[in-house]
Amino acid sequence: MPRRRTSSSSSSTGSSPAPRNRTPQPVRVRRRSFGDFVKAFLAFVVLLVLVVGVPLALATQIGWPLPDGMPGLDWLQREITVNTFLHILTVIVWFAWAQFTACVLVEVKAALSGVGVPGRVPGAGPSQLLARQLVAALLLVGATAASLTPGLSQLGQSLEGNQKPSVAAAQQTPGIFAQQQERAAGAASALAEQAGQAAARADGGGSAAHGDTKYYRIQPPEGRHHDSLWEIADRHLGDGRRYKEIFELNKDRVQPDGSKLSEASLIRPGWIMEMPGDARGGELVEMPDEAPNVSEQVQQQISDYARTGDHAQGGGGSGAQGSGGDAQVSLPEQRPAPGPETPATPAAPAPGHDHAATPAEAGHSFGLPEALLTAPLLAAGLLGALGRRRRQALWQSALGSVGGRRGMEPSTPTGDAQDVQDALLVGADPEGVRLLDRSLRGLAAALAAESRPLPVVYAAWLGGNGDLHLQLAQPAGKPPAPWQVGQDQTFWLLARADAERYEDVDTAAPYPGLVSLGTMDDSRLLLNLEAVPGLVSLSGTEADRAAVFASVAAELATNGWSDRMTITLVGFGSDLTPLAPNRIRHLDGFEDLFETMSAETRQRRGALGAAGHDSVLTGRTGPAQHTRWAPHLVLLAAQPSDEDALRLAELAADASRLGIGYLVGTEGTDLPGAAWEMEITGEGKLLAPLLGLELEAQTLPAAQQRAVVELFSDADPERGPGGPGGPANTPPFLVDISEQGRPAVYARLVGSYEIIGLDAPDGERSALLHEALALLLLHREGVHPRVLSSALWPRGVTADVRDALLERLRAWLGTDPDGTPRLGTDATGRLTLAKSVVSDLDVLRSLYYEATQGRGVGSRQVRGRLLTDALVLVRGPLLADRPVGRYRWLTHEIVDAQLPLLVADTGLALCEFHLEKNRAEKAIEALNAALRTAPSDERLWHELLRATHALDDAERLRALAADLVGRSGARGLPPRTEALLDELLPTWREGVAAAG
Repeated sequence: MPRRRTSSSSSSTGSSPAPRNRTPQPVRVRRRSFGDFVKAFLAFVVLLVLVVGVPLALATQIGWPLPDGMPGLDWLQREITVNTFLHILTVIVWFAWAQFTACVLVEVKAALSGVGVPGRVPGAGPSQLLARQLVAALLLVGATAASLTPGLSQLGQSLEGNQKPSVAAAQQTPGIFAQQQERAAGAASALAEQAGQAAARADGGGSAAHGDTKYYRIQPPEGRHHDSLWEIADRHLGDGRRYKEIFELNKDRVQPDGSKLSEASLIRPGWIMEMPGDARGGELVEMPDEAPNVSEQVQQQISDYARTGDHAQGGGGSGAQGSGGDAQVSLPEQRPAPGPETPATPAAPAPGHDHAATPAEAGHSFGLPEALLTAPLLAAGLLGALGRRRRQALWQSALGSVGGRRGMEPSTPTGDAQDVQDALLVGADPEGVRLLDRSLRGLAAALAAESRPLPVVYAAWLGGNGDLHLQLAQPAGKPPAPWQVGQDQTFWLLARADAERYEDVDTAAPYPGLVSLGTMDDSRLLLNLEAVPGLVSLSGTEADRAAVFASVAAELATNGWSDRMTITLVGFGSDLTPLAPNRIRHLDGFEDLFETMSAETRQRRGALGAAGHDSVLTGRTGPAQHTRWAPHLVLLAAQPSDEDALRLAELAADASRLGIGYLVGTEGTDLPGAAWEMEITGEGKLLAPLLGLELEAQTLPAAQQRAVVELFSDADPERGPGGPGGPANTPPFLVDISEQGRPAVYARLVGSYEIIGLDAPDGERSALLHEALALLLLHREGVHPRVLSSALWPRGVTADVRDALLERLRAWLGTDPDGTPRLGTDATGRLTLAKSVVSDLDVLRSLYYEATQGRGVGSRQVRGRLLTDALVLVRGPLLADRPVGRYRWLTHEIVDAQLPLLVADTGLALCEFHLEKNRAEKAIEALNAALRTAPSDERLWHELLRATHALDDAERLRALAADLVGRSGARGLPPRTEALLDELLPTWREGVAAAG
């Protein structure tokens, strides 16, 4: 067949590329049956009764229910009669009628205009759905009406069984998103013309019966260009949006190579495409038996292919699937690409609703970075990883010497870093991450119990109602309970109520490569990077691409639904290694990448073959699930050259089977081997036009990226100001511990929660006020109002409710004698407490600081008194009696790790003080007091062994050793403890053996 030579061909690949911000809109017209007319008549009768009959009946039978004039005060004293209730009911019916009539008018306008989606009538979900179904049934009898409202005829049939409304909305109109497809629809006249042409073909009983059937043969790639149905439609039909007409004519028909067309984005060179009758262009073959410009072999292939069409099987043209099969349009199935020359584009799943808990005032950031406020999964991952890093730093500091690094406090962030930390606290949705992780692992465990392999998952949607939708590469049978089949066999659905019943299971993370890309309305899309068959390309300006890449890298490095992972970054301007040193690595350029990934690709292929697995998914469910098959995700922010792009496409050809994913930045389009082409715009939109995706992109701009890295770097004990050999940090708030420093308000947090100096608030608001005060006391540097709001109301609250609570808190705390409010606001707008409001934790820190770095350094007597007073303050764990379900923000804090370390350091220092004077019993008493709050601190047990040994009481030392062995359980004693026992009590093992 000749190569592309027509002007239309050249123009389509040259100066007039297919628009990247428009969504293909199919036009479906089918013959009107007798049933359609019956439905239309019944719909007309129902509309007439509801729109006209109801108000007439109300007006004639009951009359106007409201009074004619302004009622007087005596109206409130009248007796309530049956007529009163009838009038109230009549008013309700009038309002319901007005709402339904408004819905009908909105739906009729949208149907007749043919452009855009119907507007939403506030609070009229069920009413508007009923109006839409009735209008659809009424207008379905007109060809023009049917053509002007694509997919309208399917609305009445999209809610089936136990399908959730959010999923049904995705089923009601063709393509991935109803809104995007409606926006991308052309002018009404053009759509009507297309509908008329389709109806003419249907009325003719199939195009092959006439002389206008045309065929097109898919061309092999030319350089970096691959044929696509969009471009074919653009060249030969004049509108790329008509590509679905070609898809419907050829779907599931056997091609010359024996395979079938199952999705619009997956076509292969040499395939035959039947074209609509109005197709034009020199590359088309007019009749299967009249093709002088092609070889005899191709003629025979076209002739054979023509006999597989609907007309050859006596079908009804475009309605060959039958009325039931065409009732609702599901998303196309996805399958791995068969080779590097056949790019496949994974379609996005049906929209759900993002379930991240966001405060009601999230539309206004109040100075906090909006990018992190709207990324709940990324924020939760970063916040969790930051907390783990700070805890690790605390323990490393504490174990650096026998007495610990006294006075060690994490540095308090300032400036952009403080804003970013506040944004993480506000935007994070740890509960959503926990449910996602448990749901995925629970699915893997259930499939393993049934000896079923993990299905390939291309993407997931998280909905605002908490539902989780997984899009499978292909149907995988019935999902294990409590999962359900979604809108079609390629979707598995888990309701939030079912997800909350999942418990933690000991199984490998099945889909660690899922990463958030953005949101559509209240739906959040996660793409499984390691499963995409080929490369994922991202175009746009360098700065916009960098923001997307940083977001993807940060979430992959810190997410809570993965175990192990390698993330290779190429061309990143900033070093992201501090986020996850064990996961992230930077490479200098493409040569290093090709050397590394070629070797790993070969190694993984060999390992899979040796293990007898066809993909990493089967390996994750086997005996070696915790040690093998971790994903390797490569993010290339740098633009590859043409040669490098081809080498990348070669590497990625088999990558999805091996658990390797590639995200590549590019300045243009048509990246070889790209399975999914995306574009990030300057307005923050993430577009994938052939998929109908237009998302609000999840990004991490450069300023926030630097601030996040700063938070993690400051938490690193090797790099922070308090690193090894560095000075000890000063507590953020020191209390005047003299007699003159008696506070006006004193809160006891270490142990049970008590407040001295304030009257008890009323019972209704007492819990919130106490919790707010505790949060402020634990953050003397200040608390952003949105952080306080998010902590007290994780599911969100309006600004007026938050402000009202702050006013009550100010009134409760009162003012100092000089008139200064005890709850104030600093220059950055953060809430701060006056120095006259202190907690026992503040006093404990101050006493320890004074004893070890202040007055106690030069006076042994002062040091002993201060340390003793500090240990007396310890009454138990932090907020020991806090109510169940409250104080959840403590999970983000490290104070629960700081307090045991501070108590242990205090006990060790007091033990050292007593042992200097050979007072071993006093030292043991101090250590036992510290162990009640820090029972797992190995340093305390070591000093207790030494102090007991100093008593020269072998029996008591043996009893302590036996107690230690009993506490260690099956894990056994730590090596350093065993070594110390060997030194102090060489016969301790004999006693253990005798006891065992």
